[in-house]
Amino acid sequence: MPDARELDEQGIEGEEFEDPTVVDDEFDRLFGIVADGVVGAAGGLVGTALMTVVLLIGEGFGAFTRASFATVTEMVGLEGLFPPVTAGYVLFVLAGMFPWPLLFASLKDYLPGGRDPVHGVYFGTALWTGFVFAFYDGYAGLALVGYLGVTLVAHWVYGVGLGAVFEYLSTRPDTLV
Repeated sequence: MPDARELDEQGIEGEEFEDPTVVDDEFDRLFGIVADGVVGAAGGLVGTALMTVVLLIGEGFGAFTRASFATVTEMVGLEGLFPPVTAGYVLFVLAGMFPWPLLFASLKDYLPGGRDPVHGVYFGTALWTGFVFAFYDGYAGLALVGYLGVTLVAHWVYGVGLGAVFEYLSTRPDTLV
């Protein structure tokens, strides 16, 4: 006669239900990935909104121009299909909400600083190095200095906003992640 251990390994014939004590790791991983994506998108939206405010303030001083967003539209080949500045800004927001937060989530533990908002400042600085060339609109003299300063501060603000949302949502008692 088989012992109880052998029956557990083989399963009881005619058993209709799965063992409720077994944890579905795949569902938990999938839920975690989706939850992390929602956190990243929320952080990216907050960071991009804060960054937009800084860029608009810079535009008031002549250190940035909204027309620079048309560059994004040209880069992806959408000129002529949509209003270039609006389409460029929408793409800019989408990039700030999806790929950049995913990259931040994967790199933040390797960036200097003890907290996510500090990691975000370093991350924003790294993003700024590409932005400053892609959105350059022929500034010279003090306008160039203003452009460099405003866009750097805007990226720091983006990083702090992104990191703050990551930190807030990951340290809550009822956290999804």
